[in-house]
Amino acid sequence: MALTILFSALFILMLLRVPIAFSLALASLGYILYDGLPPVLLIHSMIGGMDSFPLLSIPFFILAGGLMNSAGITERIFGFARALVGWMPGGLGHVNIGSSIIFAGMSGAAVADAGGLGAIEIKAMRDAGYDDDFSVGVTAASSTIGPIIPPSLPLVIYGVMASVSIGQLFVAGIIPGLLMAVSLSIMVWWIARKRNYPTDVAFRLSTIKSTFKQAFLPLLTPVIIVGGIVSGVFTPTEAAICAAAYAIFLGVVVYRSLTIRKLSVIAIETIEITASIMMIVGAASVFAWILTANQVATHFGDFLLGFTDNKNVVLLLIMLLVLIVGLFMETLAAISILVPVLLPVSVQFGIDPVHLGIIVILNLMLGLLTPPVGMVLFVLSRVSGVPFEKCVSATMPFLVPLVIVLLLLTFIPSLTLYLPELLYGK
Repeated sequence: MALTILFSALFILMLLRVPIAFSLALASLGYILYDGLPPVLLIHSMIGGMDSFPLLSIPFFILAGGLMNSAGITERIFGFARALVGWMPGGLGHVNIGSSIIFAGMSGAAVADAGGLGAIEIKAMRDAGYDDDFSVGVTAASSTIGPIIPPSLPLVIYGVMASVSIGQLFVAGIIPGLLMAVSLSIMVWWIARKRNYPTDVAFRLSTIKSTFKQAFLPLLTPVIIVGGIVSGVFTPTEAAICAAAYAIFLGVVVYRSLTIRKLSVIAIETIEITASIMMIVGAASVFAWILTANQVATHFGDFLLGFTDNKNVVLLLIMLLVLIVGLFMETLAAISILVPVLLPVSVQFGIDPVHLGIIVILNLMLGLLTPPVGMVLFVLSRVSGVPFEKCVSATMPFLVPLVIVLLLLTFIPSLTLYLPELLYGK
């Protein structure tokens, strides 16, 4: 009965469009009061959920992404990507994807990619005569690469919740992120040939060389982050601090494009975003504690064992559950709630926690591209002026290559685990 109240309250609050952090906290409070537990338990559990050293990396990665956007570094990245792949059919579509790969190594968030690079990319594609549906679709789909290629805010949350090495998760995301980029590029090439889209620029080594020089220092950011973590020079949290410090150095000292006013605006935005994320993490921690206390993971595992003992079927069922949750719930909240349920079951069936983390995050990224939540679509609708409904229909074709990659990663674990095993000896 208590669990019925918990889930019913959560569902009703979400239907009423109450922010997800408050929905989780109020539903949990209802359970606590019904079960006769002291209300102060809610506060203690929330604080305990947020009291984690790796979570300190979140504000610094957010700060680094904001600084890169405001310092004009995104334009340098876009220029280099344009020179590198703009000569292919549907050139700016490939540039869009290439820019997302590079920016992914700096921000670690799909919404930051869509909001930062999205405005630049869609304007350039419009000026070049590309259709809005193509421009918005490829921009939305490519933004999901950000949370897969390191650094990644969702992977940090998953690592904390699952007690898994964040360094291993970061490394595990490299090959999947590149597979996503290749699959989207194939889709862009196919649509470009079908619609007779032009190439954007001629292939010139001199242009690549000059734009590379302009983008060289920003391109070092992912090298510093990933290289430092893998080599053991610093932890993921320390890597985030280094990324933010390096972004300040580029914006203030090298390019001199960051003013005190811009820095203060970025700092306030970072505080606001971090506060909202930590509220979600804290509230979701209470919710997850309730699920764990009621042995929901055990019951779910028993259900799956009674249904099948085939590992691949279990993976499909897990992915279906994650997909459904991702359609209705914000990514970080979904991770915090699902991990305590799915992780014990996955280990029971011999599924590696690192492998599980990558496929769960990628699965949840599909939720950012689909209504009713679809945060990336809302952001792109705002920056492009394209109605939300049109953004939804424009993105649908690009879900096909992403789903194919998800299935490949789900059933071929070595695509995810190869680099962690190579570098960490897993």
